[in-house]
Amino acid sequence: MYLYHFSEESDIKRFVPKEKQNIQGMPPLVWAIDQEHEVSYYFPRDCPRIILRKTAAATDDQAGNLFAGTTATTIITVESRWYTAIKNTTLYRYVFPRQGFELFDQTAGYYTSPRTLEPLRVEAMDHLVDRILATGAELRFTDNLYPLREAILASGYPDFGIHRFANARAKVE
Repeated sequence: MYLYHFSEESDIKRFVPKEKQNIQGMPPLVWAIDQEHEVSYYFPRDCPRIILRKTAAATDDQAGNLFAGTTATTIITVESRWYTAIKNTTLYRYVFPRQGFELFDQTAGYYTSPRTLEPLRVEAMDHLVDRILATGAELRFTDNLYPLREAILASGYPDFGIHRFANARAKVE
């Protein structure tokens, strides 16, 4: 099993543990993601996005409301203004062996390591929209992510990710 780190930088030789600024008191770590969840990172780094995964932990009402009208088990929603950047960005997938990492969050597929690591290889990834769709995920675009975020939080839906939301457009009143 391999783990991955995604970057817009093509020449990272070593991954040095860093403090996670949004989690207080956590030691410096190298972060990676598993194959099942890697599609969450097929985006420019700063692109705000919401990822929903249909799982058995969700009630029929929760899943029915959020997954109405689709057979997809993953829905990714981004702001329309990011379409061109997603389409034109080349990402670099750094590949690591699973050994040396510990599971941090099973729902999100996050793994961490306290050690400085060198990747096994780096793979250029372009045509990101095509890659996202090839995973079977449904890719949705919206003018503003706030209504979806509020609906998810109000629903109590258990399996979602909200990434780079600080970069989302301001809430429309």
